[in-house]
Formats: sequence, structure tokens, C-alpha cells
Amino acid sequence: MGHVLNYPKGPIFEDMPYNLYDPKWAAAASFSLSLLLFLCVMSLSKKHCMTVVAVVFIGFALVGAALGSALWHWATAPLSFARAPLDFTIKPGMSLKGVVHELKRNGVPIQPLLFEGLARVLGVSAQLKAGNYALPEGISPYSLLQKVVMGDVHQYAIKVVEGWTFSQMRAAIDQSPTLTHQTASWSDAQLLREIDATQTHPEGLFFPDTYFFDEASSDLALYKRAYRLGQRRLELAWDRRAPDLPYQTSYQALIMASLIEKETGQEQDRPFVSAVFTNRLRVGMPLQTDPSVIYGLAKSYTGDLTRKNLRTDTAYNTYTRRGLPPTPIALPGMASLEAAMHPANSPALYFVSRGDGSSEFSKTLSEHNRAVDKFIRKLP
Repeated sequence: MGHVLNYPKGPIFEDMPYNLYDPKWAAAASFSLSLLLFLCVMSLSKKHCMTVVAVVFIGFALVGAALGSALWHWATAPLSFARAPLDFTIKPGMSLKGVVHELKRNGVPIQPLLFEGLARVLGVSAQLKAGNYALPEGISPYSLLQKVVMGDVHQYAIKVVEGWTFSQMRAAIDQSPTLTHQTASWSDAQLLREIDATQTHPEGLFFPDTYFFDEASSDLALYKRAYRLGQRRLELAWDRRAPDLPYQTSYQALIMASLIEKETGQEQDRPFVSAVFTNRLRVGMPLQTDPSVIYGLAKSYTGDLTRKNLRTDTAYNTYTRRGLPPTPIALPGMASLEAAMHPANSPALYFVSRGDGSSEFSKTLSEHNRAVDKFIRKLP
């Protein structure tokens, strides 16, 4: 079976008003036809004239097909790199020649004239998108061109973990080598002003998620995204909250969500932790949640929560003070937000860790003491 040429397909060929060869050969064909007409006029034999025309047309067709096939073979042949993936950057406003120069400078073995010609023939020389690109081993010049026309940029990621404090989030962002660090020297207050936050304390305001960004993106832009997403998620959850919750604002619900986030990592336990805390708020009992006490101790916390710590009064000590702490104590995820808005239908007022990540919930103090003996003191 003979070789079948697969003509190019893809987004950059849509609505293309000409085939691959027309622009390249238009001038040559026009000149050749004019010369052939002149020869025919000068010829004494009409038969000989028609023979010359036929031969020349066949010759041009064969040469054009051969050159076109060779160009397409080059455009679809895999490229080999010294290292893969190979990164390069197209800066905003960079011309086609600038892009080709950047490719060569970064070790991409393309033929500059052919690559420029391919982009111009396809009518995409002015459609190359700025950004950072990662080229895999074996990519072809045509696929490379498609990649930069479509803006298929290589993005970096930073993961903001549920339950992190804001200081942990800032440390992770400050340590990212691919961000532009505009905010590293700013105070928390200045950062909040720059992202147009209405709150005065940053804790809990930024949604924990994986954020993708281009190389050299500003860290300020990432903070803005995380803040706006956090506010949208909070308001969405608040709008769908259960009736008769013992808090009056979405910010108080955010505080509750942060307590739930730090108390348990078990999905099924979150609504019951929420029930314990909301039940206590309703009857005026102190929340007595250790993570809030630890947050209030800040750098003085040594890793071991002592009785003295529990008696040391701070704004976040939920043993010495009733009600919610003044701010969130961490960055809560969506599951904790939902639990804060929809506590389980449970009369429980106490819970204790079972030692496997889950919790035992109790309605009365005597039940709770028995659970403590079983799971903490390991008494029979």
C-alpha cells in the first residue's frame, strides 16, 4: 500500500482559507504560466505548445508535492532534547522571531526559517500566547506551534492545607521559588488592605485549596484569589445554613468551622463536633477546646498542653472564657464550613478521642468520664 499523507488538523487550522502550498508557490506559478504562454505564442506548433505546458505543469505538481511532503514530514517529526521536560518562556509582546530565538536559546532544535514559515503559512504568527511552557520529549514542531497558539502553558501549584494557620500559609508562599514575592516584607495588616479585605485579622479568611499559577506570578494575586474564594465559599454555606444556629454572623460561623477543623480530621465526626459546640453555646457552657487554647499560647506553646496552660487566661482560652474565641484559629475547609452550618441532630455535650482519629461522643458527664477511662486512661 502506498504512503497516505495525513494533512494537518487541529484548532489552528480551523477556517483556514487556503491550503498549505498556495502562498509558497503563488508567485512562482504566476511567473511560470506567463513564460509558458509566451512560449506557446512563439511556437509554430500548437501541438508542441500543449505538450510543453503539460510537462511543466506535471513537473511543478511533482516538485510542489515533494516539497510539501518534506515540509510536513519536518513539521511532524519528533524533536529530541538534552533534558526533558524543557522549559521556555514567551514574554508578553514577543514577536515570532523573538519566540524562535527564545526556543533556540533554550535548546529546542528547530529550523528557524521553517518554523517561522509554518506559522506564517498557517496564519498564526500573531497568535502566540505569552507564558511559561514545558515541552515533553518527542514533541513535533507543529505540536509545539499548536501549544503556544492555544496558550497551553505550564503552571506551577501551591497547596494550602486545611487546618493550616495563616502564618503557615504565608511561610509556604514566601518559600515558593516560582512566585514573585511582592508581599514578603508586608505586615498582615498591610496585606489585608492590599487585597481589600474588610476584616482586621487574617486568620481563617483564605480558602485552603491547590492554587495554580504561571511562573513569576505575584504572590499578591494568589492571596487575592484565596481570599475571594474563601469569602464566596463562606457566604454560600451561610446562605444555606440550618435555622436557629447559636451564632448571628457568617464570621462567627467561620470561627466555629475553624474549631471543628482543628478538632477532627474525620469526615463523619465533624457534624457531631459541631453539635457538641453548638449545644454548649446554647446552654452557656465553656467550649473547652484545646486547639483554641494552643492558638492563644502562640509561641509559648512547647508542644505539651499543661494544666497551667489551661488556667492561663487569653482571649482564646475556651476553658476560662465562655463563647467563641474572637477570631478563627485556622483555615477551615468546605467540610468544616458545612458542619458549622449543619450540626448533627445530637444531644451530646462531650467528646474524647478514641486514639484512632475518631471521637466518642457523650450526653452526660458520667458517660464522658467512662469514655475517658476507656480511651485515655485505658482502664478496663
